[in-house]
Amino acid sequence: MCGIVAYVGPKQAYPILINGLKRLEYRGYDSAGVALLEEELLVYKTKGKVSDLEEHVQNANLGGTIGIAHTRWATHGEPNQVNAHPHFSQSKEIALIHNGIIENYALLKQELQTRGYVFQSSTDTEVLTNLIEDIKLNEGVSLFEAVRIALNQVTGAYAIVVMDKNDPNTLIAARKGSPLVIGIGQNDYFVASDATPIIEYTKNVVYLDDEEVALIRRDKDLKIKTIRNQEKTPYIQKLEMNLTALEKGGYEHFMLKEIYEQPTSIMDSMRGRIHLEQGTVTLGGIIEYEQKLLNANRIIIVACGTSWHAGLVGEYLFEDIARIPVEVEYASEFRYRNPVIYERDVVIAISQSGETADTLAAIELAKSKGATILGICNVVGSSIARATHAGTYTHAGPEIGVASTKAFTAQVTVLTLMALRLAQLRGTIGRSRFMQLITELSLIPEKVEQTLKVSKKVIEIAEKFKDVRNFLYLGRGYNFPVALEGALKLKEISYIHAEGYPAAEMKHGPIALIDEEMPVVVIATNKGTYDKVVSNIQEVKARKGQVIAIVTEGDKEVKHLADYVIEIPETEEMFVPLLATVPLQKLAYHIAVMRNCNVDQPRNLAKSVTVE
Repeated sequence: MCGIVAYVGPKQAYPILINGLKRLEYRGYDSAGVALLEEELLVYKTKGKVSDLEEHVQNANLGGTIGIAHTRWATHGEPNQVNAHPHFSQSKEIALIHNGIIENYALLKQELQTRGYVFQSSTDTEVLTNLIEDIKLNEGVSLFEAVRIALNQVTGAYAIVVMDKNDPNTLIAARKGSPLVIGIGQNDYFVASDATPIIEYTKNVVYLDDEEVALIRRDKDLKIKTIRNQEKTPYIQKLEMNLTALEKGGYEHFMLKEIYEQPTSIMDSMRGRIHLEQGTVTLGGIIEYEQKLLNANRIIIVACGTSWHAGLVGEYLFEDIARIPVEVEYASEFRYRNPVIYERDVVIAISQSGETADTLAAIELAKSKGATILGICNVVGSSIARATHAGTYTHAGPEIGVASTKAFTAQVTVLTLMALRLAQLRGTIGRSRFMQLITELSLIPEKVEQTLKVSKKVIEIAEKFKDVRNFLYLGRGYNFPVALEGALKLKEISYIHAEGYPAAEMKHGPIALIDEEMPVVVIATNKGTYDKVVSNIQEVKARKGQVIAIVTEGDKEVKHLADYVIEIPETEEMFVPLLATVPLQKLAYHIAVMRNCNVDQPRNLAKSVTVE
């Protein structure tokens, strides 16, 4: 959601900024812009893609060794050129880019209007820009101090970078609730909303914490203060990200690449955590909190979107093998319904980016009630990693496609390891069964590799159903969250309406939708409630629905009933989501491609949702 890039140093800024914006395109956006300072402070911006911005500035003056750039995902004001960032102050001496939402912007705007400020856009960002200018002029302070003072008057979330026409050597950056990272290069600095635009220039970074303001000056050391004027020592970290992971590697889309990376990403999420010889599971990040887990009254899982579906699989896992009650909550609803939280509760927060605003808000609420908070996220140094008491990284590697694929299976893998470890601690699973499960789990990457070979059948199904308007996905038990995730993937990237249901709930409403035009995807593997699922398929066929079934290799009964069958390898029931999800990801992908949809950047969606 929104992308920030900034640069100051000896190099020409524009090529670095435009390349950085391209690296951030995966986050989702509707307009793009850049500000450059040489003799003049010049702003260029346009509705559309970064490529539209490049075309827009073809004959423009693009000189200068300092600049800021932005891709916007609209919140306040429609997506157009006027509302695009960067925003000028009224004097056109200050330019600012901003991720997040200023919640009290209307009051601030009204006050500034009484002082003679006229606004060009509908954005909250322009209000902040003029507020900074007003403080700078009226209080006679530096830009750094003006930003710091202004942010004490702001309610909401922000990541900002500010530049001043009268100071060609300085950038000011600040954050609260929206990520911002500063790269320290050879006599230059890079600023971005995540590390992807920085990695090709430097691996030395500083992650700003909430309510911190950075003074970034050419040829001088980085200086950081809090908005309360407390000086902080910058903590420099090494990036673990690999540049090649940010490239498509010969695949047509990042999403397809990431689907095919799942054998590796699942293995990386297990690496060093399963010890077959000793018969143990170890999660180093939560060892100090194992006693809290052991003594917990219940587990509450908070997440959004795909991560919420992973949490649902986690609910089945923890209750099934660790015998502890679990509640799975939409983070976006959790904080607003006055939830009952006890000190002996353990809250597990799940987020691919580690920056999801709703999930961060849920964490803060749970912490205020004294609960223990554990995080599961993919991005090292992210806000959730810092806000939780402890946690576990998924090690899925960068996920560029907006629709999560490998992040989901990595999250489910980590939840499986946590459930197995807790079951071992609680004594709810025998050693023989435990060994059986961890041995089978270690084979899952190889079985995902086999599952990826079903491309021909998936493409055939996609060709048949690419023009339908609705899909229904059904599953029971562990496969119910798989049905939800399959439906979400299809609607996210192909814009076909799709719904997931527990298979038994079909006859309590959705069965009214079924006719010869309705494709129904059923996860019908040979475990658990297989016979019941077969009955559900018969109910669909009796109403002339078209059935696409995900079955276990060698299945005979469902093959006779379904119109189309996709086989996956035999595995334990609790591990089926790691396999059954894969062909559903591929089905959504191929349907979207056949419909000429932008697979990696679906309309209206953002990768890291940093507003509530």
